[in-house]
Amino acid sequence: MSDSPTQEHEVVHALDAAYYTSESIYQKERSELFTQTWQYAGHLSQVVNPGDYFSFEIAGQGLFCIRDNENALHTFYNVCQHRAHQIVEGQGEGKKTLVCPYHAWSYDLDGHLLRGPNTEVVPAEVREKICLTPVRTQEFCGFIFVNLDDNADPMEDWFPGVEAELRQFVPQIADLTPLETIRAQERCNWKVSVENYSECYHCRINHRTFSTGVVKPDTYDIQPQGYCLRHTTECQNLDQMTYPIDLSSNKHAGDYSSWYLWPTFSFQVYPGNVLNTYHWQPTAVDAVTIARGWFTAEGISPEVIHDLAIQDRETTVEEDIHLVESQQRGFNNRGYRPGPLVVDPEGGVNSEHSIKALQQWMREAVTSK
Repeated sequence: MSDSPTQEHEVVHALDAAYYTSESIYQKERSELFTQTWQYAGHLSQVVNPGDYFSFEIAGQGLFCIRDNENALHTFYNVCQHRAHQIVEGQGEGKKTLVCPYHAWSYDLDGHLLRGPNTEVVPAEVREKICLTPVRTQEFCGFIFVNLDDNADPMEDWFPGVEAELRQFVPQIADLTPLETIRAQERCNWKVSVENYSECYHCRINHRTFSTGVVKPDTYDIQPQGYCLRHTTECQNLDQMTYPIDLSSNKHAGDYSSWYLWPTFSFQVYPGNVLNTYHWQPTAVDAVTIARGWFTAEGISPEVIHDLAIQDRETTVEEDIHLVESQQRGFNNRGYRPGPLVVDPEGGVNSEHSIKALQQWMREAVTSK
């Protein structure tokens, strides 16, 4: 019986190397994709009280998030409307007003201009319209996301069902605070790292600790859910975990699951309702910083989470760094010819159906007008 493809089994080839090596494609992603999608900004624990703020950057755009006196959360472009000096640096707390260091123009915490030296000579109807430029902001399970596109659909439309599922897996997710963040540099295009995260075809070969100590590879599957890739699996060796797990605490206490949110963020939940996040921060066409944030439910000590974060960095993360950097070198090899994706109609750990979906999003990101 022939194994040749039929209309029912379409052959889909991997992306051309240019998607990972082209400076022009990378710049198009920076100017369009990253400015028109939901991007992780920070955590609510960074802006607990009025006047608390933190600054950050997305696609080369300086931004900052601040809580106003009415307890509302705002994100603004970090630029004074007078002559373009940045308003804040780093992070802080308890600000009463926002004062530009250049000419001392001051703004209320909701972004509206209050005063500036001798600004009385400017007509009142002009002064009253001056405001810091706002950015679309959404709270999501205690995390803060922004979208530079004012007309973007809400996160619920992009990632249907994800917020409700996360609250089921980690019931107190909105009350968590960051315990540990592990950062690593990868010398590869950000999409190489995201693709590696988005399939477990390589897990049994390359991630012994993850494959034998946490998940059952034969049950691992990844399915699209809007612009989310949902990872599900059964877990194993729950009685041999390096931290205590109360399986009676809730119905998902013994589960592992992951929600990758296109394009640069992912939530993971380990057995015991331990929450981990994965944030990709592209810095060049062939470089990306990954930040692994660790959180925990009540009852697991920070020391346990620290040990788990270090173990993860020394095993799975380190193993992946070697894989993705080798792959990036391969994309620069003139001998590369994109091969067919292994797309099993039934899904499963040895299928790249998730990569098929992901690469379609990647194509659309650089071909849309």
